[in-house]
Amino acid sequence: MLNIEQFRYGDNLGYLIYGETEAMAVDGGAWMEILSFLDKHTLRLKIITNTHRHYDHTPGDDHLLKKTNAEFLDCKTFDDLEEIPIDGQAVRVYRTPGHSSDSVCFYTGRDLITGDTLFNGTVGNCFSGDLKGFFESIKRLSAFPDDTRVFAGHDYVRDSLAYARRLEPQNRNIDLFQTAYDPDFVFSTLECEKKINPYLRHNEAPIVDLLRKKGLPHSTDWERWHSLMSMD
Repeated sequence: MLNIEQFRYGDNLGYLIYGETEAMAVDGGAWMEILSFLDKHTLRLKIITNTHRHYDHTPGDDHLLKKTNAEFLDCKTFDDLEEIPIDGQAVRVYRTPGHSSDSVCFYTGRDLITGDTLFNGTVGNCFSGDLKGFFESIKRLSAFPDDTRVFAGHDYVRDSLAYARRLEPQNRNIDLFQTAYDPDFVFSTLECEKKINPYLRHNEAPIVDLLRKKGLPHSTDWERWHSLMSMD
């Protein structure tokens, strides 16, 4: 099974997916720390790529390319379900447009790197304007196994949980998640997300009741999610 290492730069989170000898950098803004990790563990950086090409996810790309012999793979060119081999094991690409048109997620073992599509406790902004596509992307990710570990592109946990608590003040799972939150290794499971993340809970009674009280459309799955995304 491939391993995952998380690197923080500001509130951004970048990653190395690695095996015994090879590694793949995803959103490698913390490029100096990544190079140090590679050297310490005698790993060869094989691939450099991104979850999407927004500027805050790409600042390490050129540095890593200059310092290694890695190949750069532009996330815009990935095919859906394309597999990237690292030490003979597959990292699978899922195209998840919505936050941006080029957004992708990377899945290996039970780990899912979600960029700015799915955060821990919330979802990204829909900068692409394709809200229906974003909805389908979130539905797609929601169908992964419950024990899938979600590694996002930013640490927005505190603000995300504060907003989730505003929507569902009686949801004790939010407090439990915040108690377990570790800023040195930020992740959740999909099972946890379904208990705390409003945008994965849009069909749950407390959220539906909230939409009803606000007079927002809530008759269908899509209407509930769209209404939730439109709230301030």
